[in-house]
Amino acid sequence: MAVAAELEALPAVRPGPVGLDPEIRVLDVPDQDAAERLRFLGSPTIRVGGRDVDPRAEERSDYALSCRVFRTETGIAGQPDERWVRDALLREARGR
Repeated sequence: MAVAAELEALPAVRPGPVGLDPEIRVLDVPDQDAAERLRFLGSPTIRVGGRDVDPRAEERSDYALSCRVFRTETGIAGQPDERWVRDALLREARGR
């Protein structure tokens, strides 16, 4: 699936850089009801240990079937900041 390939392309997700080999699961979000039930903020949504990697995600409730943009230190981006992903993976590996 293209989404999984995109995730695996993130350096923080590839095996080795932080000493982890994360499992990648792709979920189907077929409709708005599912988006709300799953607290889906748009695509891509990346969670580690059930928590969104975006530090501001907890403040949001605009669940929708849509493309997602991220407000990073360098501006608006179509994927989360790599540091967010790496930090989330490390937190999970340490048991939060």
